[in-house]
Amino acid sequence: MAEKLLDFTQPFDVGLLDATVAAFYGTGSKDERAAAERILRQLQEHPDTWTRVVTILQNSGNLNSKFYALQVLEGVIKYRWNALPMEQRDGIKNYISDLIVQLSSNESSFRHERLYVNKLNIILVQVLKHEWPARWPRFIPDLVSAAKSSETLCENCMVILKLLSEEVFDFSRGEMTQNKIKELKHSLNSEFQLIHELCQYVLSVSQRPELIRATLATLHAFLSWIPLGYIFESSLLETLLKLFPIVAYRNLALQCLTEVAVLSFGDFYDAQFIKLYTIFMAQLQIILPPGTHIPEAYGSGSDEDQAFIQNLALFFTSFYKSHIGVMEATPENQSVLLMGLDYLIGISYVDDTEVFKVCLDYWNSLVCDLFQSECNMETPATASPLGLQVGLGVTMGDGLGSQLSHRKQLYSGPLSKLRLLMISRMAKPEEVLIVEDENGNIVRETMKDNDVLVQYKIMRETLIYLSHLDHEDTEQQMLKKLNKQLNGEEWAWNNLNTLCWAIGSISGSMVEDQENRFLVTVIRDLLNLCEITKGKDNKAVIASNIMYVVGQYPRFLRAHWKFLKTVVIKLFEFMHETHPGVQDMACDTFLKIVQKCRRKFVILQVGETEPFVCELLKGLPTTILDLESHQIHTFYEAVGFMIQAEGDLQRRDEYLQKLMELPNQRWAEIIGQARQSVDYLKTQDIIKAVLNILQTNTSVASSLGQAFLSQISLIYLDMLNVYRMYSELISSSIADGGPYASRTAYVKLLRSVKRETLKLVETFVDKAEDTELIAKQFVPAMMDPILGDYARNVSDARESEVLSLFATIINKLKVAMIEDVPRIFEAVFACTLEMITKNFEDYPEHRLKFFSLLRAIASHCFRALFTLSSQQLKLVMDSIIWAFRHTERNVAETGLNLLLEMLTNFQASEFCNQFHQTYFLTIEQEIFAVLTDTFHKPGFKLHVLILQHLFCLVDSGALTQPLWDVSALGAAAYPSNMNFVRDYTIKLLGSSFPNMTPLEVTTFVNGLFETRNDLGAFKNQLRDFLIQSKEFSAQDNKDLYAEEAAAQREAERRRMLTIPGLIAPSELQDEMVDT
Repeated sequence: MAEKLLDFTQPFDVGLLDATVAAFYGTGSKDERAAAERILRQLQEHPDTWTRVVTILQNSGNLNSKFYALQVLEGVIKYRWNALPMEQRDGIKNYISDLIVQLSSNESSFRHERLYVNKLNIILVQVLKHEWPARWPRFIPDLVSAAKSSETLCENCMVILKLLSEEVFDFSRGEMTQNKIKELKHSLNSEFQLIHELCQYVLSVSQRPELIRATLATLHAFLSWIPLGYIFESSLLETLLKLFPIVAYRNLALQCLTEVAVLSFGDFYDAQFIKLYTIFMAQLQIILPPGTHIPEAYGSGSDEDQAFIQNLALFFTSFYKSHIGVMEATPENQSVLLMGLDYLIGISYVDDTEVFKVCLDYWNSLVCDLFQSECNMETPATASPLGLQVGLGVTMGDGLGSQLSHRKQLYSGPLSKLRLLMISRMAKPEEVLIVEDENGNIVRETMKDNDVLVQYKIMRETLIYLSHLDHEDTEQQMLKKLNKQLNGEEWAWNNLNTLCWAIGSISGSMVEDQENRFLVTVIRDLLNLCEITKGKDNKAVIASNIMYVVGQYPRFLRAHWKFLKTVVIKLFEFMHETHPGVQDMACDTFLKIVQKCRRKFVILQVGETEPFVCELLKGLPTTILDLESHQIHTFYEAVGFMIQAEGDLQRRDEYLQKLMELPNQRWAEIIGQARQSVDYLKTQDIIKAVLNILQTNTSVASSLGQAFLSQISLIYLDMLNVYRMYSELISSSIADGGPYASRTAYVKLLRSVKRETLKLVETFVDKAEDTELIAKQFVPAMMDPILGDYARNVSDARESEVLSLFATIINKLKVAMIEDVPRIFEAVFACTLEMITKNFEDYPEHRLKFFSLLRAIASHCFRALFTLSSQQLKLVMDSIIWAFRHTERNVAETGLNLLLEMLTNFQASEFCNQFHQTYFLTIEQEIFAVLTDTFHKPGFKLHVLILQHLFCLVDSGALTQPLWDVSALGAAAYPSNMNFVRDYTIKLLGSSFPNMTPLEVTTFVNGLFETRNDLGAFKNQLRDFLIQSKEFSAQDNKDLYAEEAAAQREAERRRMLTIPGLIAPSELQDEMVDT
């Protein structure tokens, strides 16, 4: 029945449409809804449906049908408007305008059909984007005069103006051309006088709350762009400040004032800004008396009250960012400024993440600004990265020094309160693994919260600046808070946490003497607290905080052996504490401390009878008794770092032997039993034991490096035999059980052992220094058990780690591996390609590692590629093209880097002509394809480098043969390769972008050839082309500027390095030498 709607030869049946829409939204059967959806979709896609819109709007009684009709109309206006005949365009325009006027002139229909009117307003604004100002020049004057005829109509006119402002100024990017946006902005600006008069008239005359609110909302949308005279040279600000105390308009007036507060144009309007702020503060004290507990008021307030506090935060932060300098100038302005900062500190305690983010962002910029101005004011003689830590409070006579301490003194009160705020609300750092759950229990954190980490980073930076501005106050406030924890006055998990996170976060900002004094007190008090506090949860919280703090101060621990030893022994205690997360954190902190203080543990300290490492190795079985496997691996890795710091080779080997005693005993047992009966190795418990032993070895190899040689030599050949045996087991299981067998727990466990074996060998090779030894002793033995095994296996049993192992070996041994490349090629190339070229999804691990291996071969054993047959080389080139077409960023990037290296190497080789005659045009075409398809933007930098390479190559002298097909076109078809490539590129791009004129394409290609020797200009040519090609115009194009963004990040890191503490000492790449 509903099919009749699609027959455009008959009159349109509105009743039938209503029934179909009702069926779609109704509670009927699933089939009924699906059938209705199908009809409605077909009707919406029909090119003539829009001609029925007026009929539907006039005759339908169903609001959903009207919305459906307006949706159809909106599509036509957005995408087909200029193709409609003029009389039809005028008809739609007039009908929509009249309908809006009719509905919004009448109070009851305007309130009753509000949603419908709003949708009509949106349709009208879509029409305006095409018609106004050129074909509808009188729109604004007509709208303003209509608005004066009725208050409800005026309210709706305000809504239309607000929508228009938002469309032009906020949402226009990617929707309209730059010229159209410019034209609309110009029209709005030039006709704003009328709009301004209307707003002023309403605000001064109307008594109607809805209309006043709509007018304020419209003003709010306009204030960011209107000419400043309308704000500062009219009574607008006075009117807004009069409306601010009235509850009904408070929030909207405050939002408008915030928009004004953001504006900043030199000092021309400073007097008006001071006046605005002063009157505002006088009114605020009546609404929110000073001394009000703002967090409490926020907690118990209504939605409107909470929105008011949020808007207040936005007003203060916006105003201070632009105008705090003016307020600092005179004593009377200073007092209202300080009062405002007090309000803002009160608001910063509000328990709402968004409000806090707004405040924090401002506090961060304020303290950074104060810190920079203090630095700049310092006389050059005393300026140094640590200069701020000495004598900043001392006035250096008149002039600069007094000015310096003037700002510092002015803000000393608010900054002290701000330190307390930061300490009380400090966010959780990444290293802390122990958290309180919603039921108030202490548990191990299961997932990182990125918002909290970002907040921590900003708070940490703010606190470091605050610390530099006054070390004494920072230290006093922290110790005072800590004392209140000890005497129980403020004892609570959260209070202790935030305090310790704050103490840890200022690491590196104090001079060493002060830091030492401060930390002795802190660590002593925390250890004390741990002793006197009862209860498992309480102890877990204190333990977590002790571990976090000590992990942040490696410089202190290195200078104080007694403290270092006490801390490590305390960590060993925590390793027996089975509370969730405590053991993990103890092992992580132990590793972190050892990495920074490794030498301290292998030298004989004053008052000791032997180095600490000996004591540790004796007690090792007891220390690790309660740890889980993964924690034991972290522990072993840490001890590996200690042993690595021992300079005496014989002693180092003895320590290693002692460390590996337990795993080696178990390994010897297992291998001994296996020699009697190979089936012994097939039980699950033994497979798990083998895996665990290998993981322990890998952990030690990663920290010990070359010194691990004696240990790996001990187990190497047995390990390869186990590898081979498990591999055959896997293959036979998959052969017998089909593809699903590879997913069984048993096969997964066997594969874990294979992977761990490969990881252990790769880790050792990567860290080793004696490459000759590896080439002679280790590589030949692994050729068949590992490489041959990879080729023999079924696809599902091939380990991707084999590819990365051989990539690591080639990167390490370089050209020494050239003889082995054909064998590696034979074993892995064809079979891996077959696995990864069926689609872009299967075997993701193999993809990346395969191209990394290929890249290692191309970088270090390039001449081995010359021994390949042309068929094999084609396979290599196809796989590279296939890699950079990949949408997986890592794979594409590896492919592009590989291609660039191969092009450079081939250009310098005797096969230059041969290679480029075969592949030049294919490469150019494929690179242009990924450059312009919008899916591969992150590769932009490498696309540019490859194209630049190709365009420079054609006339470099390296190419002596023609690139075109001589047999088809003849040797004299082009005067040079450069002319041919230019011609080819113009044809290629001309056919790919029919929306661009031949002239545009030719200009672009000529530009590429002209700028080919200047990378910056060449890159800009390509960027402009992409934006111009329309494909990229409505998208987020930040990846095209990724290189510039990376340079900016590097500059920011260099700036941070100049300010002590901004980069945590525990994160610095051992720039602190451990002596």
